[in-house]
Amino acid sequence: MPRVWKFGDSVNTDDILPGKFAPFMAGEDVFQTFAFHYTRPEFAAEVRPGDLLIGGRNWGLGSSREYAPQALKKLQIGAIVAPSFARIHYRNLLNLGIPAFEADLTGVLEDGEEVTLNIDTGVLTYPRGTVQLPPPPEFLREALAEGSILAFFKKHGRFPGEKPTSDQTP
Repeated sequence: MPRVWKFGDSVNTDDILPGKFAPFMAGEDVFQTFAFHYTRPEFAAEVRPGDLLIGGRNWGLGSSREYAPQALKKLQIGAIVAPSFARIHYRNLLNLGIPAFEADLTGVLEDGEEVTLNIDTGVLTYPRGTVQLPPPPEFLREALAEGSILAFFKKHGRFPGEKPTSDQTP
């Protein structure tokens, strides 16, 4: 089962992946192993595919470097839930197919707790109950079904939510 990794407010892109471990510095094959290197040194070694990151306000502030969310994608993070996101970082998450939900669960969930999350409906179940997160809009569900907004575009030749033209796949 996926587990919760709790973080506080204002987690920035250097917290997620410090610049000195960027892919062009550490290597494309290992840069993800330095995720949260200084703030949670055990993270990259212990995170499991599908785990959820629960953050405080202003998740992802700082630079617009895409390699911070790329590291999370390579580690197969299931979703990120925070009350607010830095706008460019939020878009980078969605472009890469990492679901991001806006909700404050810092006082609800415990670090290490096992949970389940239905991405389509936004229903998160944890040992003491259930939380209804705002479900992703239809265009985002379309993109996530293909893996990411970029994968959707490559397959269909259009962005999710746009009506297909006669020469595009529905």
